[in-house]
Amino acid sequence: MDLLTFGLLLLVLLCLLLGAGLWIAMSLAAVGYVAMAAVHPTPGLFLASAFWESTGSWTLAALPMFVWMGEILFRTRLSEELFNGLAPWMRRVPGRLLHVNILACGIFGAVSGSSAATCATISKIALPELKRRGYDERTAIGSLATSGTLGILIPPSIIMVVYAVAAEVSIIRVFIAGFIPGLMVMGLFSLYIIVWALLNPAKQPAPEPRMSLLAKLRQSAQLIPCLLLIAGVIGSMVMGFATATEAAAFGVLGSLIMAALTGSLTWHNFIDSLAAATRTSCMIMFILAGAAFLTKAMALTGIPAALAQGVAALDLGPYGLIAILTLVYIALGTSLDGVSMIVLTTSIVIPLVQAAGFDLIWFGIFIVLLVEIAQITPPVGFNLFVMQTMTGREQGEVALASLPFFLMLVVTVALCTLFPVTLVTGLPELLLAQ
Repeated sequence: MDLLTFGLLLLVLLCLLLGAGLWIAMSLAAVGYVAMAAVHPTPGLFLASAFWESTGSWTLAALPMFVWMGEILFRTRLSEELFNGLAPWMRRVPGRLLHVNILACGIFGAVSGSSAATCATISKIALPELKRRGYDERTAIGSLATSGTLGILIPPSIIMVVYAVAAEVSIIRVFIAGFIPGLMVMGLFSLYIIVWALLNPAKQPAPEPRMSLLAKLRQSAQLIPCLLLIAGVIGSMVMGFATATEAAAFGVLGSLIMAALTGSLTWHNFIDSLAAATRTSCMIMFILAGAAFLTKAMALTGIPAALAQGVAALDLGPYGLIAILTLVYIALGTSLDGVSMIVLTTSIVIPLVQAAGFDLIWFGIFIVLLVEIAQITPPVGFNLFVMQTMTGREQGEVALASLPFFLMLVVTVALCTLFPVTLVTGLPELLLAQ
């Protein structure tokens, strides 16, 4: 059996297992076991090592901390105060508080560097509040699932570090190159929400009464605790006082202190927040472990390398090569996590890209954008899994809600390809030339 046929059979098996209702992590591990058994006599040893390596990472320690911080904000008055403080200033913008999803994901994404942590944290805060205020749940779910991917585009980003090491380019340049595309993605998401809100006025909550400027300022004072918390978490990293994991721990401590000072922290909601954070974090870790084993299996079968070599054999022009690579990476994203996509393909793809005359810094941002798309591409779009767990909806519903924002990511990829210097490589050249 050739590798392409084998890969398609594995994809069909994964879809069948997920469709049958088997746990996501167990489905991934089962497909990985079948793939591994075809090329190695002892797949169980790889299963054990993959589960340990994927969950024993110090970097991942930030994830449960950020999830817990979101649970604390969700179960105390701080999340409600965040929306109350922003509401007066968003009443004239079509879509109103739906824009807060995007801004909050951009801020938390810059702090955590993880799309899963960003999606889980902001969803816990935003979804209940938006539902209570009468916002369209489908649009809210779609905006959160896709905006959560900003965690890997806005620096610092683990994906960017992996690419820079694999491609042997400057990490700082890749970081700086991500700022404009990150802001552009946020802008396109907000633009879609504005257009959607203008076309669907019946799906918007009733306008709130007009307020004087003094009343707006007084209500916005409720933002101070959350702004202090965000400034403390980001500032501790920017000033070099803490790593992402340590900053996440500071965020938990700060949220506990502020909740206690506002009088909304009780022993009951403290235990509830800890228990909920544990459940969510275990779910995410279990899925990561299953994905890690599937990644090892795919690497041993040689399917990712065969796909890349197939592209090379087509002998396409520069833009034809980019179009094919886009399809290949989206296909890989249905069964691999972003780090694995980069590690398994760069050794073959980088020479092709250089021969076609593309800048490797630009190509790094291009890959990160495609990894963002992969995060919301069924059947293994990780942010879809997170939102599926958060909302109790089927994955198909979450994917359909994310589709318009998915298209905005595709537009970003196209714009960055057409204007590489203006949108990607120009900023690092300008700043580092000073």
